[in-house]
Amino acid sequence: MSTVVAEKVDDDLWSAIGDPTRRRMLDLLLIEVDGTATTLAQQLPVTRQAVAKHLGVLERVGLVRATPAGREKRYRVDDAQLARAVAQLSSVGAAWDARLQRIKRIAEAIQHAQQG
Repeated sequence: MSTVVAEKVDDDLWSAIGDPTRRRMLDLLLIEVDGTATTLAQQLPVTRQAVAKHLGVLERVGLVRATPAGREKRYRVDDAQLARAVAQLSSVGAAWDARLQRIKRIAEAIQHAQQG
């Protein structure tokens, strides 16, 4: 990985997003605007306690923000941090596109040399 891309990638952020349950939770929060561990657990095949732990991970990396609401917390996606994650993904994708193009050119040159 190039140093330019490596400096932009936040491994903790991508580790948090890498979990399918957390991605689904983010999807639900983006659709519903906010939610609690209880309301999210009702829509996921995991316990409320598991949802609370996943929300803790998402909160630690800044993808969600919690607001006290009675005995629970209401969680909402942090748009700025989500935009940062999208920008990182775009950067990594562009770097890999460039690498794949280079590999393709090398393979084509080898193939051309073998035919000629």
